[in-house]
Amino acid sequence: MLRAFKEGDDRAFSKIYDMYVSPLFNYGLCLSQDRELVKDCIQDVFTKFYTKRNAKIDNVGSYLFISLRNKLLDEFRRASYSNEDTLDKVAFRIGDTDIEGQMLDTEKSNNNHLQVAKLMSSLTPRQREVITLYYLEERKYDEICERMNLNYHSVRNLVHRSMLKLRAAAV
Repeated sequence: MLRAFKEGDDRAFSKIYDMYVSPLFNYGLCLSQDRELVKDCIQDVFTKFYTKRNAKIDNVGSYLFISLRNKLLDEFRRASYSNEDTLDKVAFRIGDTDIEGQMLDTEKSNNNHLQVAKLMSSLTPRQREVITLYYLEERKYDEICERMNLNYHSVRNLVHRSMLKLRAAAV
């Protein structure tokens, strides 16, 4: 999606916006109770993101959450909220609410699932079946032998060859 956006696809930008606007709003409300300020800052963040589409951004979620936090802090300073107590409270609330970390974990997990699915598609149907049975369903070799109608050594060899193929494809 990021690649399509950088290549000028406005639909990709809309998808990114739809994916992140609600989590950003919730995150912003953890930093400020002023809903309109949070909405304005989110709008500014997305405007900047859109105009700087060629900037080197590796992780969209990280970029957006950090940009929103920085924008809100800038607004606090600019609007004379900058006494030490207010900024300390904001920093404390940021530490309490790890939405950014949750989003990063979710994105990382999604990337891992996609990578595993891609690797599994490189296997033959029998290899996929034996890997699923052995690693995902945690079946013993004897159970796999019965289910696949293979002898014990054939199952062990199939698991071994499947893992070699997965390792080679992962590199």
